[in-house]
Amino acid sequence: MRVTQYYPVIQSETVSETAEFYKRHFGFRAAFEADWYVHLQSEVDPSVNLAIVQSDHETIPEVSRGASKGMILNFEVEDVDKVDERLRSEGVPVAKSLVSEPFGQRHAIYRDPNGVLIDVITQIPPSEEFLSQYATDAVPS
Repeated sequence: MRVTQYYPVIQSETVSETAEFYKRHFGFRAAFEADWYVHLQSEVDPSVNLAIVQSDHETIPEVSRGASKGMILNFEVEDVDKVDERLRSEGVPVAKSLVSEPFGQRHAIYRDPNGVLIDVITQIPPSEEFLSQYATDAVPS
């Protein structure tokens, strides 16, 4: 199978509010916009996509309808400190404050209007303890 595109889809009761949140705070634009579904694309990198669908829409199997739970979106960025400062000033709810992790990430976690977690990450060198767990071509620098 050759995947031509991959993107997460958030189920939401407030599609337009959620879309506006990602446009305003994370630099997305609407590539398609209906009242029940919005496909977002990064203004900087068109290969970065995200969609929002009405949580009770008929296209979702009935057993799976409902708000998204248990999802974390990761956004890797060049300077998480700068992004953190901006998101906090814009009032984006913080779920976990900025921290450097020994496994090779400096990150902070925020919440979108649906409670979906958004982990904003800058890769940093891992501690010796975690270095051996990385494939040689995947070690953050």
